[in-house]
This record gives sequence, structure tokens and C-alpha cells, in this order.
Amino acid sequence: MTAPTRTVVMTGATRGIGLEAAKDLLRRSPETHLVILGRGPSNERTLPRLKEISPHVSAIETNLASKAVIDTAAARIEDLLDAGALPPMDAIVCNAGVHLSDALHTSEDGYELTFAVNVLSTHLLLRRLHPHLRAPARIVVTVSDAHFGDLRHTGGTMPAPHWKGPATVSMPGAFDRSDKVRAGGRRAYTTSKLGSIHLVHEWARRLPDGIDILAYNPSLVTGTGLAREAGGSAAFVMKWFIPLLEVTPLVDTPPVAGRKLADVILGTTRAATGSYIHRTRATSSSAESYDAAREQALWDWLEQQS
Repeated sequence: MTAPTRTVVMTGATRGIGLEAAKDLLRRSPETHLVILGRGPSNERTLPRLKEISPHVSAIETNLASKAVIDTAAARIEDLLDAGALPPMDAIVCNAGVHLSDALHTSEDGYELTFAVNVLSTHLLLRRLHPHLRAPARIVVTVSDAHFGDLRHTGGTMPAPHWKGPATVSMPGAFDRSDKVRAGGRRAYTTSKLGSIHLVHEWARRLPDGIDILAYNPSLVTGTGLAREAGGSAAFVMKWFIPLLEVTPLVDTPPVAGRKLADVILGTTRAATGSYIHRTRATSSSAESYDAAREQALWDWLEQQS
């Protein structure tokens, strides 16, 4: 067995496209030591499956809805890297995300839960770990074309994002009818994914040469479980209607989408830092997602929460 020479840290690796990407990464890159950040039960369920592929996998207990737990997990990784217990780190993958039935759920620190997991946790993790990356390195943040919020990209199933500034959209009840599925939960999701792209753009401006950050949009994927808490018709549509499209180029299964995510992590998919990768190629995200003033304001607010 090849001794590991690189470390990849990954959130959202215990189910869906993240799990498939982790499996594909270990098969294709046996020199990788993969560190997965997840909750205890999910880690315990996933580790044996990944270790069937490679022994170079470890897990660290992490709750992305808690600033204190994120800080503890990041400190643990830093200690392992500094002690030489992990080989040098050259990739961080922020793949975890939630999609809830309303915009009223609260994180341990009082933030709206969708924003806390989908945006704030990404920044907090990168803030601690990015100085430890060894160039050439890649950071990959999973986003969604739901951030367009239009008929072409969502089939009318998702509302447009409503960005009101981070201090507002990060709080429970930020949207009109926040208790409703579409006006609350789905709008919180599209708004958070818009925020994630803003965050990628701002990090791209600030990272040193040789460390790239990319936004990866898997588009529509069956069987990920993301809609399980989304409420309304989302779970029904994802379970019964979307799988019918698997025979078309419009939809990917988790193994296919996971392989495409692994391509981005490994650099097989080439793109300039700050790019938005739609499945397999760099393209443009929404016109609204390019706003330097908004991105600076988001950065400043996130820094205050760090």
C-alpha cells in the first residue's frame, strides 16, 4: 500500500455525492490521507466503507452548526499536521450543506441554520486551515445552480435568493413568511448558495498564489438525501419524478456527480481560481453573484464572527 504523501480534508463526505467523491478520490489517489469532518454516528457508519478502499482515512467529530466545535476540529487538524501525524495538506473540500423546510431553525450560536452551515462554517474552517495548505493546493466549495432562482435553472421549484446583507440573512426569520417551505426554507437555501459563491470570489482575491478556490455546482443529482428536510413537494419530486430523468443528460446519479467532484478536487477539471464549475466545465454563475462590494461586506461580517 502506498504511503500517504498528501492530506485532503472534507466535509459532507458521509452521504450522497460527497461519499461517492471520497470513494473515487481514494481509488484514484492512493497517496491521499482523507480526513472527514462529520458527526459521530455518520463518521462511524462511513469509515468502514472508505477503509475498504484505503486504510488512509480518519474522521474528526464536527458539528458545522457550532462555532466552538468547528474551532476544536480545526485545532485538532492543525495539531496533527504540526506533529507530522498527517502528511502536508493540499486540499480542503467544503461539501456539506443543509436545505430545510423553513428559515426559523437556529444554530447553536443563534444564526439561521441554513446560513450557518452553508456559509459561515465554510469561512470559519478556511480561516483556521488555509495557512496550512501546501501549494499547489485547491479549495472546493460545493454550491448550487439553485442560486439563479429562475425557471431555466430550477424549473420554477426554487424562489430567487433575497440578499439583504449578511447581518440580516444570517438570522432566523429573515424573509417574509419564513415559516413557509418556499418563501422561507427554499429562499434561505438559494440565498445561502448565492452567499457561498460571493465567499468563493472574495477568498479568491485574498489567497496567495498557488492556492486556488473553486465553486462546484453538481446541478441536479438523484438520491442525495438533501431534500429529506426540505418539506413540501421537494422530497416527493426528488424521489419519484427526478429519477425518471436519469436516462437523460440533465441529471446525474451520486456516483457520476461524485466522480465529477473528485475531478475538481484532483485538478483533472482545470479552472482559474474563483471559477464556477458547472458539472465538468467552468462557466458563469448568476449575474447577481458578481458583486465586489457585497462580497467585501460579507467578508467583513464573517470576520467579525470568527
